[in-house]
Amino acid sequence: MEGLRYQLKSVRRDKMCILTFLLPVVVGIAVHLLSGVSFQSIGENTFGVWENHIDADTVEWLQANGTVAQYETLDELRAAVNEPSTQMIGVLQTENGIQTFISGDELEMNVCIADTLPQIYHNQAETLAVTKTMIPADANNDGVRSLLIVITLVTAMFMGCTFNAMNIISEKEDGIELINQVLPLTAKSYIIQKTLLGFIGGMLSTLITALICVRIEIEQILPFLLIVLLSAYISALIGLFIGYFSDGLMVGIVYIKIIMILFLAPPIFFYLTVSESSILFKLSYFLPSSATFYGIMDLLTGQTKALFPGITALFVHAILWSIVYVLLRKRSEQMHR
Repeated sequence: MEGLRYQLKSVRRDKMCILTFLLPVVVGIAVHLLSGVSFQSIGENTFGVWENHIDADTVEWLQANGTVAQYETLDELRAAVNEPSTQMIGVLQTENGIQTFISGDELEMNVCIADTLPQIYHNQAETLAVTKTMIPADANNDGVRSLLIVITLVTAMFMGCTFNAMNIISEKEDGIELINQVLPLTAKSYIIQKTLLGFIGGMLSTLITALICVRIEIEQILPFLLIVLLSAYISALIGLFIGYFSDGLMVGIVYIKIIMILFLAPPIFFYLTVSESSILFKLSYFLPSSATFYGIMDLLTGQTKALFPGITALFVHAILWSIVYVLLRKRSEQMHR
């Protein structure tokens, strides 16, 4: 216990560890503040019109298909359309209908809308033999917001990696590592102290972030805690590996950056582009962050029955990497004797 208290004091003096702990919490607060915003409105069409030079019926029709901004002069309208920060489509009334114009740097989707809008307006009175199905969107489970929440939580869970790595590297540079080798500190005690350090930090960061930006149902609490505990433990282990193989601070920071990229990028890529039934998606479970990412996403979408593969993969990772690190420590001790 005294050793763990000393480790916590050391972390408290490390500004990078404190920032690492607080970053996911701050991002969680930002995501929570966006809870009242519908991300679907971000992609809404924006039309600019020349005020008093367009019919009221045309304005009403445009408002049914997007947001309409009116400008007093034609020069103001063209300036707004040409503004690089906007995706606005200019609309002018003509004798035969409407005419659109754009700046030329819009997204391909907006270019297509601008090209086809006059024809759609011309054919608006035609009745199409189609069946319309309205699917209500739940603002709390907006896809983009859920993705942001999961990315934030996965980042928080693996923050224990930075805690442990920076702590071990600091001890190496200060010569404390050499002192530990001659103290009556067993490999088991050393591993427990170091693992608990990152485990506590990552777990607290994740739970605080989750309390801020996630609403978890009662039946989801147990699987969520299980995912958090396993992920935080694996993160702490990986921090031990980085500290073990790093000879200096800069090398350790490079390793941390590489690991964090590998943790975040592949799960997002596989989730968005690969089918869940494909072999490639199943192979992505070789990364522990993939199992964490898929598990939290399933919880947010209410698919609790699909959690078994992810939790099982996390259990396997926890056991496997624990054994590997213990073997590394024993080999290191034998070499220093």
